[in-house]
Order: sequence, then C-alpha cells, then structure tokens
Amino acid sequence: MTPRRGQSDAARAPVPLPFTVITGFLGAGKTTLLNRLLMDPALAETAVIINEFGEIGLDHLLVEHVDDGVVLLSSGCLCCTMRGDLVTALERLTRDLDNGRARFRRVVIETTGLADPAPVLHTVMVHPYLVLRYRLDGVITLVDAVNGIATLDAHKEAVKQAAVADRIVLTKTDLLATPEQLAGKERLVERLRHLNPSAALLDAAAGEATAERLLDCGLYDPERKTNDVRRWLAEEAYTQDHDHHHAHDANRHDDHIRAFAIATERALPMAVLDLFLELLRSVHGPNLLRLKGVVKIAEAPDTPVVIHGIQHLLHPIAQLDHWPDDDHRTRLVFIMRDTDPDVIRQLFDAFLGNAAADRPDRSALVDNPLVPFGGLDR
Repeated sequence: MTPRRGQSDAARAPVPLPFTVITGFLGAGKTTLLNRLLMDPALAETAVIINEFGEIGLDHLLVEHVDDGVVLLSSGCLCCTMRGDLVTALERLTRDLDNGRARFRRVVIETTGLADPAPVLHTVMVHPYLVLRYRLDGVITLVDAVNGIATLDAHKEAVKQAAVADRIVLTKTDLLATPEQLAGKERLVERLRHLNPSAALLDAAAGEATAERLLDCGLYDPERKTNDVRRWLAEEAYTQDHDHHHAHDANRHDDHIRAFAIATERALPMAVLDLFLELLRSVHGPNLLRLKGVVKIAEAPDTPVVIHGIQHLLHPIAQLDHWPDDDHRTRLVFIMRDTDPDVIRQLFDAFLGNAAADRPDRSALVDNPLVPFGGLDR
C-alpha cells in the first residue's frame, strides 16, 4: 500500500467525483432535505440515486429538479441485497458521463431508512473501478428530534447511522413546543455528541442544513489537496469526558460504541503504517465502524497521508501536498463497537516502538499478530 505520487498519472486519470451518502432512520426527512439541497446552485449538476425498500418505489417521484439524473433502486436494501445494483447504477452513470450522454459533477445517494450505511460505503471504497472514479465526500445522517431518543433506543441501525456520520442534521425541531419536548431535544443532542463527538450538528428548521455546510466534508479533495481536520480530527472532542458512564439500559445500543483519538509527534515509516492497518483490519475489522486520520510519514514528513476506513476496508491512501493546518502530528480518529480504546492505543504504541513490559513489541506482532490486543488465535 503506497501513496499516490507524481503528476503524470493524475493528469491522465479523471478526477474522482464526490460521492455523498444521505442516511437516517425512517421518517427522518431525507427526501425533504434532498429536495432542499437540489435547489441550491452548488448541486446544479448532481446525479441522485434513491434506494427504497419495497415493491413500489415512490420517493423518486417526490424529488424535484433532477429529471434523468435520478436512478431508483427498489425492492431491496443497499445494506444487503442491492449492492450489485448500486455498482451497476454507478457504472452506468459513469459510462453516460464519459460518452457525453449525461453531465454531472457529484453523486448523492439517499439510502432507505433501514440501511446500515457501512456496506454502501464499502461499495465505493473497494470496487476496483469505482474507487478510481468516485471519492467519498461524506455521510450526512438525519435524526428526527421528535422521536430520536426512542429510535436510538429501539434500532441499532439508527445508532450506526449516527456513529459514522460526518454531519448530523436534526429535523422537526420546529415541532417541539412543550418544556418536556425541549428538554428531550437537549438529551438527544447530548447523546449524539457522546456517540459521535466530531460530527457537525446542524438544525434543519433553523436553516443550518445548507449545501455549503453539508458538502465538501470528506477526507480528500484532489483539487484543494486538503481535508477537514478541524472537523473530524478535533482530538479534544474525543478526550473531554467521553467515557462517562450511563445507567444500564438494555435498549441503549450506543453504549457499545466508543469514539476516541490517538495523536503523536512521531513519524511512521510507510511499511509500519501498512502493518498496523493490516493488523487492525484483520483483528478488529468487524468492530471498526469508522477510521479517519492524517499520518506523518517518516519518508516524507512534510507531505502527510490521509487514511479512511470502514470495518475491513480502507480507502486508497492519499498523499497531500502539504499539511492542511499548523498541527503536524499524526492524528487518528476511531469509532468502534465493543472495543476498549486502550487495546487500540497499546497496539499503536507497539508499532511506534514504545516498549511495554507486558506487551509484545513490533517484531513479535509481525511474527504472531493474531493473539495480542484482543485478537483471536484462529
């Protein structure tokens, strides 16, 4: 795994198009938000993919101003049976773009409310052709302020949708009128900030969910050569009492999800980064809901690399031309399920060469990586 280098290959290859995922549980207002966004000039040339669960699809009839740019995937959920259809739809859109039959600069997909968003992201991140033509711009998750707490309690899909988001949009806040309802909103906001500390939280009814604030939030923009480090690498968001305890509730799915950050001044050799990521994927992949970060590489400390992963899959490493801010440390953000953050920190320390009396060093991990740090001897 090596960063992309040189300008000649980049000049020949098409610039990857931004790919935005809009998700949120049933009734959260995804189509309403999509309609609002599509009226913004920033989305004037946008292809829209709508996924519905059921025999008859209706949502695409409610989406305005997109006409032939709408692709409907019906009778299945993108997180299970429909991933092949998603690949086909994206390939068809790309062919139409290349042949001049379509014109668009961005793709937006609206998932069904029952969808686990991770497999949708997998599709774009791992397909050998799509990964060259599309880049993940971000995940926008809508949460209904009226029913949000009950939905998070009852449906683990809703928890995962919020946990992997780059932007969380609160909807229906204008329907809250009583003191009890307003207090419930504050509890919901606190819970969402605990679940996903670095996601920007926007109020749709207050006019905050604009295209300017929702788009271009992804890890890597080839044209700007920058990334949103102030948003999703805000280390302080993960260190301010994120591990405070809640009373046990069997319905609190998000008690199983932990968000934390690792930062270091040390530079990592590219081979060491490859080994760490490979071990992280093989041992903890099923519980790795989201990984984002910028890494100082020993071979080129002035041009960091950006990494982004979902479970077992990693987006191709991208090398920046320069540091995107004044903080030149390696910063990694993890959102994990049923995993002690200290296990990941100790694993990373071992690859940094920080010796610990009761833990294997880097050489031992390379020789026998399966058992330590929560792994299984398979």
